[in-house]
Amino acid sequence: MTTVNNLFSLATRNLRQSGILVAFIAIVAFFAILNPTFLSPGNLTNIVLQYSYILILAIGMVIVIIAGHIDLSVGSVVALTGATAAVIVIRGQQPWWVGVLAAIAVGLLVGAWQGFWVAYIGIPAFIVTLAGMLLFRGLTFIVLSNVSLSPFGGTYYSIANGFFNGLFGGYGVDVFTLVIFAIGVVGYAVWQVRSRRSKLAHQQSVEALGWFIAKIVLIAAVVMWFGYQLATSRGLPFVLIILAVLIIAYSVITQKSVFGRHVYAIGGNLHAALLSGVNVRKVNFWIFVNMGLLAGIAGVVFSSRTNGAQPGAGNMFELDAIAACFIGGAAVTGGVGRVGGAIVGGLIMAVMSNGMQLMGLDQATQQVVKGLVLLIAVAFDVWNKRRAGAAR
Repeated sequence: MTTVNNLFSLATRNLRQSGILVAFIAIVAFFAILNPTFLSPGNLTNIVLQYSYILILAIGMVIVIIAGHIDLSVGSVVALTGATAAVIVIRGQQPWWVGVLAAIAVGLLVGAWQGFWVAYIGIPAFIVTLAGMLLFRGLTFIVLSNVSLSPFGGTYYSIANGFFNGLFGGYGVDVFTLVIFAIGVVGYAVWQVRSRRSKLAHQQSVEALGWFIAKIVLIAAVVMWFGYQLATSRGLPFVLIILAVLIIAYSVITQKSVFGRHVYAIGGNLHAALLSGVNVRKVNFWIFVNMGLLAGIAGVVFSSRTNGAQPGAGNMFELDAIAACFIGGAAVTGGVGRVGGAIVGGLIMAVMSNGMQLMGLDQATQQVVKGLVLLIAVAFDVWNKRRAGAAR
């Protein structure tokens, strides 16, 4: 009976997160059964390469949503920053890193522009970013003179298409990739142990030791299996390193920093945050500057992946990023959400898109399925809140 209670407690302690993990596993299993090539090394590598920019956008978007805002302009910002890099690198024949820095600078300027209107003028983010979606799309057409630019080639192209392979040798299996994943697993285990010890020291409830060990072992096994699949394909993608650094950095920022606590405070209860002395205007401003930064990085990754810049690039990216956050457990009303949850939500979107493509479903059917999944995720959030309110 104790084992059953522990299992129930583990599954319900955070219903949003546990539910989304179960859904993710079920979706992966579903497509793996329908198509044996779904979990092949080559296809897993393609999923990482094809959807990395959506995951980068989701990291910034979840912070925006936690604070109670929304950003409808990120797709246009991706297009504008990619166009900026293309004009500098392709048309201007400048080094690749100049294009990268220029794209990120444009992203920061866009974030500062929108943050000013939201934080200091008081216009709702929905309106500001809706205007931004139109404004920055128009600027993209102007920057590109209504034509596409390609190819980048060289180092810039390798940002989203290159691999670490053969650095440590290995016959058919890249040892360097396995080493990096092993380091990641060890780091995760150490972080979990320290977190558990901290909770025990503060007399907080934790799962039974057996379940704690089983969780770490299971996650380690899945991560190392994924690393092995990449190692037997083309090695470790450059873009996966970029994504991993961003996930770790923003997980720390949102959970451990003063800025992160203020973001949650603003989204959870704006009036209480004001009374507590939180500089709401300043925090809101930097939230949008950060979103612009990540949109600039995503613009670099996407333009590198497609090896060019197009006026219509980034179309619907904002909806994919927003859907990833809500599917990953972010609350519609703000105050709730995690970077890890947004990444899992983004992976669900990526897995569904890739799996449906392998099944040969047309784009219309894919959009219908994605819409239904998003609706169900938000409905689950509403139900969970009602359930929590009834429990009180």
